[in-house]
Amino acid sequence: MSPILTIVLIILVLVVIAAVVVGVRAGRRKKLQSTFGPEYDRVVADSGNRTEAEKELRERERRHAELELKELSPESKARYSAAWEEVQIQFVDNPSEAVNTADELVTSLITERGYPTGEYDERLATLSVEHASTLQHYRDAHEISERNRGGSASTEDLWQALVHYRALFADLLGTDPVPTNAATTTPATTTEKPAPAPRTAAGETTDAASDTSR
Repeated sequence: MSPILTIVLIILVLVVIAAVVVGVRAGRRKKLQSTFGPEYDRVVADSGNRTEAEKELRERERRHAELELKELSPESKARYSAAWEEVQIQFVDNPSEAVNTADELVTSLITERGYPTGEYDERLATLSVEHASTLQHYRDAHEISERNRGGSASTEDLWQALVHYRALFADLLGTDPVPTNAATTTPATTTEKPAPAPRTAAGETTDAASDTSR
């Protein structure tokens, strides 16, 4: 075999190896993007380094695989759904306390599903593997809840916190705790529709027309 042919073959082998490596990396990246959804872009943006971000996400998957997660029994689902309805009823009289209760209820559900409930950031990282689609709701609810503790959250803010908490709560529960229309209508803005005007009989309309023509 001539030296030139040997060099060509080496180059071809290196090209094939490079293509395989690129393909494997692309496959892993696609899998991470599919698993983490918007959380993938967030971690990449926060780290400023895609390789480091993907390393962090794979580490989250590894820790998640070590958890012993469990599905809720029908009885537990019914109990949590009833508890959430109580939270929404509580909101009418005491919005601030209702948000605190919602936070405690979500934390309780996270624990019962088998997730660790240590530091807030740890909770986010662990939940992101299977609940990335509702993770931003949890962040928004937590931010408002913190302002609520400082006394700087308005009633509208508190209602939004409740809506955000409900999104993660339903995701963890595996079902909507309350009907959608009841869960997305702010109590303060709910108004009754005015009663329709009484209908006039055809005969009465004709008589009225006759009187005015006389």
